[in-house]
Amino acid sequence: MVEFNGTAQNDIEDKVGALTSKLDALIANKQSGVLSYSITTNKADILKIYAMRKKAVGLLGNSKGHQKPVAFVEDTAVPPEHLADFITEFRAVLDDYQLSYGMFGHVDAGVLHVRPALDLCDQSQQAMLKPISDKVAQLTKKYGGLFWGEHGKGYRSEYGPQFFGPELFLELRKIKTAFDKRNKLNPGKICTPLNSEVELAKVDGPLRARYDALVPINIKTSFQDTLNCNGNGLCFNYSQATQMCPSYKITKDRRDSPKGRAMLFKEWTRLQSERGVELPEQLSEYFDKHNPHKVMISDEGKLKQLNHEVKKAMDACLACKACSSACPVKVDIPNVRAYFLDFYHQKYGRSLKDHLVANIERLLPMMSRFAKILNPIMGSRLMNALAKNTIGYQDLPQLSQHKLKTKAYDFDELSKLTLRQREQYVLIVQDPFTRYYEAELLASTINLIEKLGKQAILLPYHENGKTKHVKGFLSAFKATAAKTSAFLQQASTLQIPMVGMDSALVFVYEDEYRKVLTESQRGDYRVQAIHEWLIQQDLSTLHITEYQGTLALLAHCTEETNPRASTATWLSIFKNLGVEIQAPNVGCCGMAGTYGHESKNQEAARQLYNMSWEKHVKSQQVIATGFSCRSQVKRYEGRKPKHPVEFIADLL
Repeated sequence: MVEFNGTAQNDIEDKVGALTSKLDALIANKQSGVLSYSITTNKADILKIYAMRKKAVGLLGNSKGHQKPVAFVEDTAVPPEHLADFITEFRAVLDDYQLSYGMFGHVDAGVLHVRPALDLCDQSQQAMLKPISDKVAQLTKKYGGLFWGEHGKGYRSEYGPQFFGPELFLELRKIKTAFDKRNKLNPGKICTPLNSEVELAKVDGPLRARYDALVPINIKTSFQDTLNCNGNGLCFNYSQATQMCPSYKITKDRRDSPKGRAMLFKEWTRLQSERGVELPEQLSEYFDKHNPHKVMISDEGKLKQLNHEVKKAMDACLACKACSSACPVKVDIPNVRAYFLDFYHQKYGRSLKDHLVANIERLLPMMSRFAKILNPIMGSRLMNALAKNTIGYQDLPQLSQHKLKTKAYDFDELSKLTLRQREQYVLIVQDPFTRYYEAELLASTINLIEKLGKQAILLPYHENGKTKHVKGFLSAFKATAAKTSAFLQQASTLQIPMVGMDSALVFVYEDEYRKVLTESQRGDYRVQAIHEWLIQQDLSTLHITEYQGTLALLAHCTEETNPRASTATWLSIFKNLGVEIQAPNVGCCGMAGTYGHESKNQEAARQLYNMSWEKHVKSQQVIATGFSCRSQVKRYEGRKPKHPVEFIADLL
């Protein structure tokens, strides 16, 4: 990345032209490894490039395998005119040890960020820290530089005398003696008081890895993404317009951040192992529903308090999964949360509300039969107060009474059709919340599909299992995942597109199912989110009425932070339909499935809504992709935004 600026446009253009001429010559002559370059003056693109640069450290930490980039020869700085020679010799040092490494920095200041990849749980690799540091320190001094151009002096204090020199280092020790004679402040860092026998900190001194090495290998295998948290801290995010960790934005307690929860979970697994508890792999037969062998976690020693400390931190998590994609290392807290809760509740028991939430997908079909009777009861103030004070839930949504009419699913009949004939069909995968709380959305979806010249068929309802996973009923979740996967795998053999309405639930088939099922158990079926299917269709065949006014799309945080993010796709769909739409960046609405219905979370849920959603909802017409998001808006504003499909269907 090269940035030019100046006081006049011609000045900048001359500088850019001089560089591109040199690069063109190098490309033409196939020299210096230069393949191509690009130029941008667009502010939005420039900001994206800087955002990518900002995430570089975290992305390095997401490298595969046990060897991870370690910042022990970080921030060397030499005069810029010596940087090229310095880099050549620096690389030679690392190449001699046959190490892979990330290298980036600031050419203008001569500063390098170099992170060799090491497995610090391996004693032989840990032993490389000192000799490599010695050689890089000597090399830096050779070129008149510093071993710490920006920070990290304390970690490399043993090299202080070498770089400060005896006279200046003595003065530092005098200052230390005057203000910290007893060596209480960062003992061993930078320098020690006069007459102190304390040694300076060493690069190969006690490392956190000595604890990491004690985490059982099966736990490392199961939760590699989370346990590889490298502390980059991008989850310490207060922005109202980003999805990253809504609970941390509210509590501002680092234990409630993805980094904090990852460290708590790591320490919990280590101490449980220390007490002889053999925690199983997540993908194992242990979680078969009828497995009689159950592990009881320990509450001895530090674990007596730690068990509950981890539970408290996990309870504050909204299970929105923003961390699993917004974090450069892909720390997945909802996954470890479900695992931890499974064992915690085996030890300490469960509340009634956990059982109700976990089994709501099973109860909804029966409840829907009595919707006319139940809705007035559930919607009454008395019942809301009773539910709040007994099971700890409130503002429960009303059951849908809409009757759906569509062609019945018949596998044998569809199997007899030719592939060409099957191209005219679409299979809708029913999720519990759309089917039993928003059947009107399914009706709009069927209408839209048929307007596109296809025949929509509702697949028989099967539980998704997300509520079981959120509450940590892993054995029950695995049984649900296996049963539903078997059905969807059979349906997929028809080679007819399968489409789901709520992306947060659609993604469970691809993500959480693969965490508990083997490849053969899960199968190779794919359920598309509705926007993924729509963008593939010829939307020019739709005849819609002109829409006047401003419209904003607010995305579900689970959906937007997933690699299959929806916003860009929806914008393309509306553009193809000729409807002008905006997509402001928003954080979490504060509902996140069942989180916003829990009485204990009311203050946090309201804060999150006010922080990220309220101003958009009150200033313009909005449509929202998430069921929980639409429910949250209705709860606070008294009106429910439409799903994008409903909005489009109303314009037909």
